[in-house]
Amino acid sequence: MIKNVEIKKKFVSNWFIFLQSQIREQFEVIEKKLSKKKTKKNKKFSASKWFKKNKDEGGGLSLILENGEVFDKVGINQSTVSGIFQKEFKSKIPGAKKNGKYWASGISVVAHMKNPKIPAFHFNTRFIVTTKEWFGGGIDVTPSYKDLKEKTAIHNKLKVICLNNNKNYSKYKKWCDKYFYLPHHNETRGIGGIFFDYEMKDWINNFEFVRNLGICFMDITKEIIYKKSKLKWSKKEKGKQFLKRGKYVEFNLLYDRGTKFGLNSGGNIEAILMSIPPKPKWK
Repeated sequence: MIKNVEIKKKFVSNWFIFLQSQIREQFEVIEKKLSKKKTKKNKKFSASKWFKKNKDEGGGLSLILENGEVFDKVGINQSTVSGIFQKEFKSKIPGAKKNGKYWASGISVVAHMKNPKIPAFHFNTRFIVTTKEWFGGGIDVTPSYKDLKEKTAIHNKLKVICLNNNKNYSKYKKWCDKYFYLPHHNETRGIGGIFFDYEMKDWINNFEFVRNLGICFMDITKEIIYKKSKLKWSKKEKGKQFLKRGKYVEFNLLYDRGTKFGLNSGGNIEAILMSIPPKPKWK
């Protein structure tokens, strides 16, 4: 059992940095392999390092790939930051009420696809330390078109990951459905997935689960994108995707805790809002 929190921080932040590099590599390979234009100018990620105003409080690396043939927009953010929460935010975070000090490291990925028949993918995992420490995160998928076989396959993979790591899939699934809910539309954002937070017991098991979940995300996205990349789509179908993206924007700006956490911890605005999809529309 690892008791030294500084060692835990090092292990976790190094994992998130490594995972970011692996997802970047996989997505660039997908973009190149599936692009109709076989040139050396296939779209790649642009990288932007950022730091908090006080550089001693850390920063992150933001990766963005836009206007590809496979990806309309995909962002992969990794950050490790520390500091003191704003007064009005302290009471909302476990273990931060007294002095407001925190340390947080995480990775967040949002992929919006060119083909409207391929769903949008969202993944994030994080480790937060105040006077308490915990893991959180999840995977969820937002299609523009129903595909029951795909939905079943995704949830089966997530169920296996939870089972293999002694996690309660049913609890995480319900949590995801409740979290990614748009009350003013009376609907969930997509087909769900799993969502968890405040995992404080058994650090070693939780860290293994977080690592396995990252690998699972890579497997899910790779399989679905390759499977559906050649499906034909129309301008009308693309329009439906734009409308779905409008609801995606609504959720992220009105309800997403990650967005609020980033804004209240001095994060990089562009990195925080990288989840906003291109060309969202509303009726």
